[in-house]
Amino acid sequence: QGRTVDFRNVLIVMTSNLGGEFLAALAPGRSVDDARSQVMDVVRASFRPEFLNRLDEILMFNRLSRDHMAAIVEIQIAHLRKLLADRHIAIEVDEHVLIWLGDAGYDRTFGARPLKRVIQKYLQDPLATRLLEGRIVDGTTVRVTVANGALVIDGEPVSAQEPDLGAPRGDTAATGESGWVVH
Repeated sequence: QGRTVDFRNVLIVMTSNLGGEFLAALAPGRSVDDARSQVMDVVRASFRPEFLNRLDEILMFNRLSRDHMAAIVEIQIAHLRKLLADRHIAIEVDEHVLIWLGDAGYDRTFGARPLKRVIQKYLQDPLATRLLEGRIVDGTTVRVTVANGALVIDGEPVSAQEPDLGAPRGDTAATGESGWVVH
């Protein structure tokens, strides 16, 4: 019929956006504990008590702020470095790049979710194009900085048009994960 599985040493993490509207309405700097009762009312209305009773813990997390973005950008850049390492290509980014990408990839509603798409559009895709065109070759170091509000790769602006960092981004919900492979 099926297999028996031992779940004694397993941790299952389930995520949900239930009650997210209450968390989104929190003033900056306020703790999720201020909205806990409202969120839990929505959770109780959405799930049967028998299911909720099987959960050991229900955790709520504080929203990401712009202050968190530079650290998240560094993690994404580290992933990009690993991809480029196969070709012995190093990438140097300065603090201004981290801030630029963090600002462009932050959305108050979606947190850091748009960040991967911003890095893909303004860094990975231009790097891939330069690799395919032979402007970046194996064994080189690529330098990325910011000038005149735009990313600059090895002295060449990525785009003449910078993203509108002040505009709300509601168009980011329907895109999937994308990877980048360099052979």
